[in-house]
Amino acid sequence: MTGSAVTRVWRTFVFGSAMAVAFATGLWAVQPAALAQQAASAPAAASSLPAKLSDADFWKLVTDISEPGGYFRIADNFTSNENEIGRMFTMIRDRKVTGGVYLGVGPEQNFSYIAATQPDMAFIIDIRRQAVMQHLMFKAMFELSKDRADFISLLFSKPRPAGLDAAMPIQALWNAFFASPTDQALVTKNRDRIVDHLTKTRKFVFTPDESAQLDTVLSAFVQFGPGITTQSGGNGRGGGSAVTFADLTGWSTDANSLVQSFLSTEDNFKIVKALHDKNLIVPVSGDFGGPKALRAIGAYLTERNARVNAFYVSNVEQYLFMEIGKAAAFYANVATMPLNDSSVFIRPYALRRYGGSAGLCPITAYLKAAADGRITNNNESLACMN
Repeated sequence: MTGSAVTRVWRTFVFGSAMAVAFATGLWAVQPAALAQQAASAPAAASSLPAKLSDADFWKLVTDISEPGGYFRIADNFTSNENEIGRMFTMIRDRKVTGGVYLGVGPEQNFSYIAATQPDMAFIIDIRRQAVMQHLMFKAMFELSKDRADFISLLFSKPRPAGLDAAMPIQALWNAFFASPTDQALVTKNRDRIVDHLTKTRKFVFTPDESAQLDTVLSAFVQFGPGITTQSGGNGRGGGSAVTFADLTGWSTDANSLVQSFLSTEDNFKIVKALHDKNLIVPVSGDFGGPKALRAIGAYLTERNARVNAFYVSNVEQYLFMEIGKAAAFYANVATMPLNDSSVFIRPYALRRYGGSAGLCPITAYLKAAADGRITNNNESLACMN
């Protein structure tokens, strides 16, 4: 047997053992043979998801579902670095992955996928508590902005240039803001507006650590401007040494060379804004392989006859497979959620290696393959083996 074959057998044994433990302990509540039945019998009754949440109910949901903040090797994950957003956006629309509930991870790229899927409700889960504070920052900015230009002005504390209109292409909008200098008086004013909106208008209560994290994120976007990247600043304007916030929202194109993002059109922006205005984008601190957050979301949705239509996982599985049992625990958590045959994992990294349809992977078929021990590493997850 070759070395690679031995490695694969060992990985299969280890992952299969983790699955066996999950079944034996009840961690994986749904047996493999029942996954297809679960999909076929997904909620038939009308969903009773809320049309909106009160501020108190929203904050209680954030608090009740969240796990304590944990460690991730990238402490300041300010932006995505996945320039496949444009391609994924149109793939999602073409596949008609729409409505239901959206789950995701990470920062702003979720808004593009929310604009693409147009869900009834969304949950964004991240192991870092700072990520929750960043999403609350975004939430306040969406709510305080009437359009894309207001949002960009508020996020980067750049005065809104004259002559901008709703129909302006996103690249022209960005070029107008690139020429607009950061205003230090606006920095202070905007910081106070954001904090007051969250703590006085919405009445959310933050710990001293959370307030400090909010200030860290606010300061980073002002310091680095539209060229902000995952951990620092970049060159922006559709290129440079790193993928920037401006690149991801203004230069990420689909197969037809059309820019697609939550800022590419006013309509896309308004889809996300409307959900934020109704408190229906819920940021949660939690570990994908942890004991509480994902299962609590699943229970909340099941009680309301809702269904997960899309789950954006970025490259989290890459890190889960580095720890014995973590990937198995994640898939066991997902198996507790209300799903059907149209529910998909969104995996942009799959496009880099496999292209085609691998980026949208049917969840129920994939979970059965995982439960059967046929998914033993990240490459197999990206390939959507089922």
